[in-house]
Amino acid sequence: VRWMMYWIVFALFMAVETFTDLLISWFPFYYEIKMAFVIWLLSPYTRGASLLYRKFVHPTLSRKEKEIDTYIIQAKERSYETVVRFGKRGLNMAATAAVQAAAKSQGALAGRLRSFSMQDLRSIPDET
Repeated sequence: VRWMMYWIVFALFMAVETFTDLLISWFPFYYEIKMAFVIWLLSPYTRGASLLYRKFVHPTLSRKEKEIDTYIIQAKERSYETVVRFGKRGLNMAATAAVQAAAKSQGALAGRLRSFSMQDLRSIPDET
């Protein structure tokens, strides 16, 4: 449970850090403070991740649980529909490509065979 709390808090920190790096990376000792914060999160003596998780993350997740469940259900439904739609589109593209390749190769093959047969007929001397 402790590691779960740490990884959730660390993931949130990484998401926030993406934007804060752009805005306040010029701040003196910014990277040292960030490193000290990660060590504080990870340390078994300070239990920073557990503290932040219990004070902020868990109450927020508990309050928004129904909304999160609704979004998950919607994502499942949309993902299934999307997979089916892209699957159909992919199969249609593959079938079209196969038909086009067969048509091109058949024409090229017939022309090639025709040219070989004409050359073969011409190269045979008349023996009458």
